Order: sequence, then C-alpha cells, then structure tokens
Amino acid sequence: MTTTLITGANRSLGLETARRLIDAGHTVYAGMRDPATGDAARDLGAHVLRLDVTDQASIDAAVASLPELDVLVNNAGILGTSFGVDDLDADAIAHVLDTNVSGIVRVTQAALPRLRQSANPVIVNVASGVGFARWLTTPGRDEYPVPSIPYAASKAAVIALTVQYAKNLPDFRVNVSDPGYTATEFNGFGGHQTVTEGTDATVARATLDQSGPTGEFHDRDGRIAY
Repeated sequence: MTTTLITGANRSLGLETARRLIDAGHTVYAGMRDPATGDAARDLGAHVLRLDVTDQASIDAAVASLPELDVLVNNAGILGTSFGVDDLDADAIAHVLDTNVSGIVRVTQAALPRLRQSANPVIVNVASGVGFARWLTTPGRDEYPVPSIPYAASKAAVIALTVQYAKNLPDFRVNVSDPGYTATEFNGFGGHQTVTEGTDATVARATLDQSGPTGEFHDRDGRIAY
C-alpha cells in the first residue's frame, strides 16, 4: 500500500488529488490548516491531519503521526493580496513566499526521514505556469496577462527548488506540476479546466515508480522544457 501526504487537501485541487489517489489505491493523509473543514476529505476516505505549512510544530506533529510515507504532494499555496506594482511591498511578497516556498521546504525537510524509508519515495510540488517565464512572455497564453508579482515569483522558486531537490535526492522521484488554468475558488472559478483536468499532471507524477523521470516540470499535456 502506498501512503501519501497531501498539503492543502481540504478543497479544490488538493481535494481532487486526494480523491484520485485514493481511487488509485493510496492511503491518503489530507493535511489542512483547520481539520474542521475536512469533511469532504473524510467522506472520500482520507485521514485528516492538522497541517499548516507556516507552522513548524503542526508539520512535525502531522509527520510524526504517519505510520509510513511514500509520496508527498506539496499542494498548499496562497495567491496573496498584491496584484500589481502599486500595492506591492516587501511584506506582501514575504507573506506569499512563506507559504508557497518556505512552506514546501518546511514540510519536505520534516518528511525526508520517513520518505527515505520508502522503497519508492516520490515528491510532487505543485507550481504554476505563472511561474514559468516563457509562458509569462508569450501572448495568447493564459499566464501572459497575469500582473501579480508575489505569486509568480513564488511559483518560479518552486520550479527551481524542485530541480535542486531532485539533484540532491537521486533515489527519489521529485517533480513539479502545472495544474493549468483551472476553475477553483482560487481564481473565482474563472479557469477553463475542471479540477480533474487540473490534477492530471500532479496525479501522474504522484504515481511514478523508480523508472520514472525526476527533476521535470509537467502539465497535463506532458513535459514542459525548461
């Protein structure tokens, strides 16, 4: 049995990832800041854990409660409150980076001892095409008109840290996914993809075996060349 921990798993992409991995036979632990919001995850058969990626104590307690761990999906993230230059300051970007980047590092570092005990350790970091400079500068792409600086910078960092984790952990499969423009609460349900389509890349990366690639960036259509 494959044991999987998903952060930010109470709704939207995290909840759909939990559903699909449970259907694939995984035992899923659904991490979320407030377990009271976890009824949907419980209904799927997930084990709900309090896990706030900005709170090291909650991370340590959640990881310590796991019987084992094979797959870590770092899904939790925030959009932030700055959407241009005029409303941007250092605090606004630090707030987003603390959740979207430092949060991944906190959870991953805490989970590494458990993952190292697995015969098939896998890490999937959920980023975004908004963090990919080529898409940000390509007219016609969904990402092109996005003005937000903190969110884009944070997701660019997630792509880079995934590559570096993969280099440092050659016995792991460490990859990064781009959900694409998916209709969720995150964007006021403005995306043109369903949550199932938005989790295609994450689920595919989370179900790799040791023959699979590592250090790669994928969306639902396949690998995105750096």
